[in-house]
Amino acid sequence: MRVLTVNTGSSSVKLRVLDAADIPLATVDTVPDDVGPAVTELLGDQPVDAVGHRVVHGGPHHVDPEVVDDALLADLRELVPLSRLHQPVALAAIEAVRAVRPDLPAVACFDTAFHAVLPERARTYAVPQAWRDRFGLRRYGFHGLSYAGASRRAAALLGRDDARLVVAHLGSGASLSAIHGSRPVDTTMGWTPLEGVVMATRSGSVDPGLLLWLVSQGHLNADEALDGIDREGGLLALAGTKDMREVLERAAAGDQPAVLALDVYLHRLVAGLAAMTAALGGVDALVFTGGIGERSAELRRRAVAGLAFLGIDVDGGANERLGALDGDDAEITGPGSRARVLVIAAREDVEIARGVRAALSRRS
Repeated sequence: MRVLTVNTGSSSVKLRVLDAADIPLATVDTVPDDVGPAVTELLGDQPVDAVGHRVVHGGPHHVDPEVVDDALLADLRELVPLSRLHQPVALAAIEAVRAVRPDLPAVACFDTAFHAVLPERARTYAVPQAWRDRFGLRRYGFHGLSYAGASRRAAALLGRDDARLVVAHLGSGASLSAIHGSRPVDTTMGWTPLEGVVMATRSGSVDPGLLLWLVSQGHLNADEALDGIDREGGLLALAGTKDMREVLERAAAGDQPAVLALDVYLHRLVAGLAAMTAALGGVDALVFTGGIGERSAELRRRAVAGLAFLGIDVDGGANERLGALDGDDAEITGPGSRARVLVIAAREDVEIARGVRAALSRRS
């Protein structure tokens, strides 16, 4: 089965055609408004049997890949307030592909699915039971397609499927996950993708009292407060840019806002990595993935340096060279390190294709 995967971000869409062995046959990067024309052009050269869509939020009821129909789309629209940056883009992409190829079986694959089995202690907020019962409040966790792929790949590289993994998905959006084997134990994102570490435009965790004070005292309305931590926070708020490459360059040149942004980012990141390690009771491998995690040797070096008290270290030369271990993946473990350190390319497209085949197999 050849599968077209549609991986929607907040402002970009990656289209990729995979063959039956998940080998990429064609890739197109586009923007949300151009999904329809891009799909038309791509499928003119690459016939496919089905399409799979990354959908960030599946809510409490959608935890397995599902064939897209009108009822599912109605459910997913109800979840837009929980993922304002991504959910509308994913829904628009689904509609765009349907308009171009209404005959093509379509499957939605959910980023929240991987963490649906979080232990109760990790998914429960300490808020009134009446709230939890009435509104279904819980920690969902995100980046699940990336974590599923990274944990499976790490198991292959380590030669064991019971390893304690701390995985850092560092991109425009960023989160961490503690995974034992293939099962999540804890993660940093929660009810929405706003909780956790600092990101490109998202603040990560802030004191909820800060937001309530701003709104209750009339300094901001609710939409302004949400925009401040969702679209105008993070690196953008601290350094004036959401691009980590620019932050690193400016910080190296002594630019103080960039230095502060990098310090805050790393402080939260290292604290989160240590917390994930504690949730597992130790760590066998630290895994970096996502755009920043895969490409920034300095970020990896400084993050691991913050974990020296755990006996984790990287090989400086291997980290800079990113010598291939197998394909796009690499091992950068330092001599004497108590845990292995891996860099694994995010292959959400492969997880989407797996989900498509599983969902269509169940239906047939």
